[in-house]
Amino acid sequence: MPATYANHRAQLKAILLGWGMPEDNAEITAEVLAWSDLHGVDSHGISMIPGYDVLRRNGRARMDARPRIVSETPVSAVVDGGGGLGHVPAHFAMSTAVAKAKTVGMAATVVRTSAHFGAAGFYTLMAAKAGLVGMSCTSASGIQVAPTFGKQARLGTDPWSFAAPSADGVPFLLDMATTTVAAGRIRNKANEGLPTPDGWVLDAQGRASNDPLVAKEKGGFLTSLGGSPENSSYKGYGLSVMVNILASCLSGATLITDPEHTKKPVGQDIGHFFMAIDPAIFRGAGDFESDVATFLGALRATTPMDPAQPVMVAGDPQWKLAEARMRDGIPVAPGLLGQVRQIAQAAAAPWLLD
Repeated sequence: MPATYANHRAQLKAILLGWGMPEDNAEITAEVLAWSDLHGVDSHGISMIPGYDVLRRNGRARMDARPRIVSETPVSAVVDGGGGLGHVPAHFAMSTAVAKAKTVGMAATVVRTSAHFGAAGFYTLMAAKAGLVGMSCTSASGIQVAPTFGKQARLGTDPWSFAAPSADGVPFLLDMATTTVAAGRIRNKANEGLPTPDGWVLDAQGRASNDPLVAKEKGGFLTSLGGSPENSSYKGYGLSVMVNILASCLSGATLITDPEHTKKPVGQDIGHFFMAIDPAIFRGAGDFESDVATFLGALRATTPMDPAQPVMVAGDPQWKLAEARMRDGIPVAPGLLGQVRQIAQAAAAPWLLD
């Protein structure tokens, strides 16, 4: 039976506390993970717990890490994540960008020495809720994607997100991997012993595959957004390069193409980028938000091909799913649930999902 949002979030926090994470860090991390599951981003919520447990046990993510600003200007900050999971330093960095943008109009922050930060959309939504335009992106630890025309993995899923406030109170929220799908969606198929749909992965010879383990364990690759050169995979490839330039080259994090990227003995060195822009430096009070609402409303009013499937804009499916899951509970597939139960037991954390 699906667990309530409150129990789902409490279970995540209990495991993090059992791992030795400080109370305030565990609260923020659990909030980001639970937000993902509530909004249907199942690839970045509780399904990350087994992977985080491996990082923790292998010394690749410190549970007691604290982010700190190592340099800043009125419009920027460089944050060191301390080698911990990325949720807390990302939250801190976007909060810093928002505060600076509220003062000077726009600001950008970067994070280095960090790890996986969850759903990029959580952080851009922080900006939108503050009345600002938000952008975020992150490099990756996993090298899973070959450049267009390549037969060697050189890149990660390298996601980015954009959010904007709207006068109707429903923000525009785009959160996307630069691959056809997020790696977590492939991992979720593997957890349940299910095949992947066509176009998600290629084997080591570049042939289409439906095996969810092919990219992780059998030398294959995830496909760049577009899927193939004929379908413009160079666009996803180009976006991935953009993300790495912003998240790694600006922050000083290890480049994913550096042979040392996956060999650091302690912690990880993933980079994140955040930007916040106050519309008030360009437009009169409320004008930007009004135009966003008008624009999005016109898109939603487009005549659909199928009357049963209305036209939506980015964010709409997540808001609807969040409403349903807040009412009906958050489902967790049985294969994943069994893994999380074992991890909770090992951490001496109470079990709250029955």
